[in-house]
Amino acid sequence: MSLSKIAALSGAVAFATIVAAHGTVTGIVADGTYYAGYHADYQYMATAPVVVGWSTPEDLSNGFIAPSAFATADMICHLGATNAQTSASVKAGGSIDLQWTAWPSSHHGPVIDYLANCGGDCTTVDKTTLEFFKIDGVGLIDDTTVPGNWASDELIANNNTWTVTIPTDIAPGNYVLRHEIIALHSAGSADGAQSYPQCFNLEVTGSGTAAPSGTLGTALYTATDPGILVNIYQTLASYVVPGPALYSGAVSATQSTGTSATSVASVATSSSVEAVTTSAASVGNATSVTSSPASSITSAAVLAVSAPFNNGTAKSTKKSACSKKSNSSSFKPVSSLTQLNQISKATLSASDTIPTFAPTVTIATTSSSIVPTSTPATSVSGSDSTSTATD
Repeated sequence: MSLSKIAALSGAVAFATIVAAHGTVTGIVADGTYYAGYHADYQYMATAPVVVGWSTPEDLSNGFIAPSAFATADMICHLGATNAQTSASVKAGGSIDLQWTAWPSSHHGPVIDYLANCGGDCTTVDKTTLEFFKIDGVGLIDDTTVPGNWASDELIANNNTWTVTIPTDIAPGNYVLRHEIIALHSAGSADGAQSYPQCFNLEVTGSGTAAPSGTLGTALYTATDPGILVNIYQTLASYVVPGPALYSGAVSATQSTGTSATSVASVATSSSVEAVTTSAASVGNATSVTSSPASSITSAAVLAVSAPFNNGTAKSTKKSACSKKSNSSSFKPVSSLTQLNQISKATLSASDTIPTFAPTVTIATTSSSIVPTSTPATSVSGSDSTSTATD
């Protein structure tokens, strides 16, 4: 195996380890159908697959939005987020399971979900005009033992999955679902809370007529809100979930390990390096996995770095993890990107795979036959890193 291949693959492995620290939603199950979300490794592809998750190409380190940036456009759907180009179909009253690759056990905090009606096409809507209404918001569940049991802990306990119910009375149409975890492990200090928002396009069906008013994504919170500036390492008599009031038609979902998908939505691809390998681990116990290959696919190899749904939880201490505040990504794997671009992908083969500690690193050759594979997950230990040495 050539030195250039080893260097490039090592860079990709390091990148995978970094983005695994906090986790990301790489897929959702809407009314029993699995839809792929945005993957950080899509940045290595000439043309990324068309998925329901909004793209965040500037979030190279899987970082967060600090309170000092709450009034910026990055707070809406994360750093530099751009519109997803397809939607997941869900009926009003239906449920959506959001599947995280992992979440650090030290990052206690609320899980909050919003909807915003696009008023037309969500693939082109200006995100700064979206008005979000809260359909779910869970914070402190039990404060018997400091720092307490939080919604984020429930997410971890349920296989890194969070379930949200779409209100039964909302009008059909195109919506953006804004899903967010706010980590409070450093929130006792000014600018210490960490927001991790992610967005997904939905097509809601049904016969409802409600059109709830909402709040701009840049106005959801302030840096001094009681649920943002708070010391969780003390007994809390109560905790106020940040943001506007819960929509009157919101329905609390029962949290579990997630609904088993009965089908998998096809992912559109269009060129030699965009074919997607569907991981069975990413869709629970799917009984029917379907995938439409691109009309023109060559045998060029694709470097795929992805974390399966059934993943481990990153561990870190409450004080050391994410201690340095940052609201932007500065991790630049330039050398790795350069070396990857210099590799003749057609020459890569399965024999070039090297041992790694990343959750999943595969070198897959595209073909018209896409076979689901399942790869065991590994846990990420130690303090978690993002765009800086510690965050």
